[in-house]
Amino acid sequence: MSQEEINNTDNSLDATPDQQTQPASESPSDVSPEQLLEQAQAKADEYWNELLRARADLENMRRRHSRDLESAHKHALDRFVTELLPVCDSLELGLNAAGNEEANLSSVRDGMDMTLKMLISAIAKFGLEQINPEGEAFDPELHQAMAMQPVEGKEANQVIAVMQKGYRFNGRLLRPAMVVVSQ
Repeated sequence: MSQEEINNTDNSLDATPDQQTQPASESPSDVSPEQLLEQAQAKADEYWNELLRARADLENMRRRHSRDLESAHKHALDRFVTELLPVCDSLELGLNAAGNEEANLSSVRDGMDMTLKMLISAIAKFGLEQINPEGEAFDPELHQAMAMQPVEGKEANQVIAVMQKGYRFNGRLLRPAMVVVSQ
């Protein structure tokens, strides 16, 4: 193999696909500097257009993501509010029934109990759970002792009364249960 053939082989390996398709009879010395400059300029323009398209795609994706995120924040509570609407309706019906002259305390109490069960059921669907530790051992992670009382027949540190129930949301404590603990 001659030195010229080796040089041509090396140049063809380094060349871009467009340059490799040139006829083999043309050697780099046959191409004028103006043609090389035009080829380089065409390649630079092609890369510049690709860059502009990539930037535009990135900007469109950023805008779309921002719009989707804003929409998600705006409508995040739609399902939760929809679950609470029957509870509101039940409360209104209870108020109307309690305002009636023929209303009795037992039916109003039953209606309030049903409404409370509806509310607890609705919020439980979204990961909110009630902490009612009556009769359990005192747990400082979940309970806040409001008072201690000596109680016969009860072990120490047992919850004997719940003053206010606690709540946990998706495993995270929102509010500890306020309790009275045996001494």
